[in-house]
Amino acid sequence: MAQQGPVLIFDNGAYTIKAGISGVDEEPRFFPNSIVRSRADKRLFVSDDIENCRDLSGAVFRRPFERGMLVSWDAEKMIWDHIFSSSAMDVGELMRVPTDIQIKPPETSLLVTEPYFNLPNIAETYDQMVFEEWEFSSYYRCTPASLIPYGGLFSNEADIPPECMIVVDVGYSFTHIVPIRGADVLWDHVKRIDVGGKLLTNHLKHLISFRQWNMLDQTYVVNSVREACSYVSMDWRGDLEKCKRSPRANPIVQEYVLPDFSAKSLSRTGYIRSGPNAVAPPEGAEEADGSDKPKRATGDEEEQVLWMENERFAGNELLFHPSDIGLNQTGLPETIAYVISTLPPDIQGMFWANIGIIGGLGNVEALGERLERDLRALCPIDYELGIYEVYEPTSAAYQAAVALTSNDVYLSSYAVTRAEYQEHGSSICRRKFGGPAYNVDPPGFTRDGGEPVDEHEQELRYALGLDSIKGKGSKRRNEDQEVTSGNWGGRRRRAQEGAGLLGGRGR
Repeated sequence: MAQQGPVLIFDNGAYTIKAGISGVDEEPRFFPNSIVRSRADKRLFVSDDIENCRDLSGAVFRRPFERGMLVSWDAEKMIWDHIFSSSAMDVGELMRVPTDIQIKPPETSLLVTEPYFNLPNIAETYDQMVFEEWEFSSYYRCTPASLIPYGGLFSNEADIPPECMIVVDVGYSFTHIVPIRGADVLWDHVKRIDVGGKLLTNHLKHLISFRQWNMLDQTYVVNSVREACSYVSMDWRGDLEKCKRSPRANPIVQEYVLPDFSAKSLSRTGYIRSGPNAVAPPEGAEEADGSDKPKRATGDEEEQVLWMENERFAGNELLFHPSDIGLNQTGLPETIAYVISTLPPDIQGMFWANIGIIGGLGNVEALGERLERDLRALCPIDYELGIYEVYEPTSAAYQAAVALTSNDVYLSSYAVTRAEYQEHGSSICRRKFGGPAYNVDPPGFTRDGGEPVDEHEQELRYALGLDSIKGKGSKRRNEDQEVTSGNWGGRRRRAQEGAGLLGGRGR
């Protein structure tokens, strides 16, 4: 039985870290997963310290994640150390915990999420950093989608999660369609679309810079513009025609006042002044005579206004038509339909009836409605179609993790203790946490026994750990034997029949 203690939940997203203490924090605390260097302040701001940055104009962001994988542990360690600081962990002010609860890693269990299809060497680095750098008493590592069966996304009258479900994780780097049966992720059927929040923000930056203002260096501001203004169009051609007929007077256009980053700036990221979802001007924007028209704090120059017209829905359309920018991939509805079609026919109806949306882009207006409409044309008439959404999709995995860690069997059945790690190493984490099965022969390296290969392929096979001796033939390993590879950073788990993310354990 693992030692009882506080459980710290770390939904380690590529854009935002959602952290909190199980049983104490009902809602997570959000920390930007980035390090920012300000050109004006000439200093670094780690994670939520960005709130102290006076000038975000041209700020340079360094993110530990690149293309969905954690590739910079130097930066990630700096961010985690900032969150694990004494003010955040011991006193409990940042986590909003009672003063009698002190979070000390040697007495705390950690639940952390990892990317889908995480590489073995990166997964082992997670284990090493958690147990050797911070010395947590125990920890559990999994993907966000694998936590969803324990949460309330698919709630019903009986309060029993469905046996089969499709989790659509619309994240910062990619969009993943993850089928889950029971508590196991069906890794052979998981698909990825290379469209996420990062791509949509960069796409909007180019649209704005080409048409109005040069904002290629204003990543932080443009991301705030996208989050505030964007929506998914239910009538693409109709909305486009409205914008063409009257570019400055139609029910879609918005006036977005950009920030000036002066000492008396009214807003750090700007605000919508007119049009749909318009908000009241920030405090201090009204004139002394009572006029509603906001003025710049400096008073002399005109405001820089960004007119958001078809830019509001053009970027989000890439989720449904990635080929518009040259990506040779199908859209979200077609990919979901394809994933379900590859599953056993007798259970496909249960997957169609339980499709849930999580991730940061799940907050985009009308995403669920558009997905439901497009999927109805692809769903067989004999099946019921069900789309599930939550009020805050960004924290859906965190809420599910709270439900999982509240169970008495969590520490004894799921988490790996530091003592077990010291005895067995990362192999105990691979066996207990499970994960996608890796091929013995990756694509491009398959060959028949005895067939000669050239020197280049021998080098590649040795680098992947498929040959034991460099340049000494091609001795193939047994199926149940682990492979040691310096290029992969350690041991690589063999394929296991039916092994899911949670190792086949029941809920």
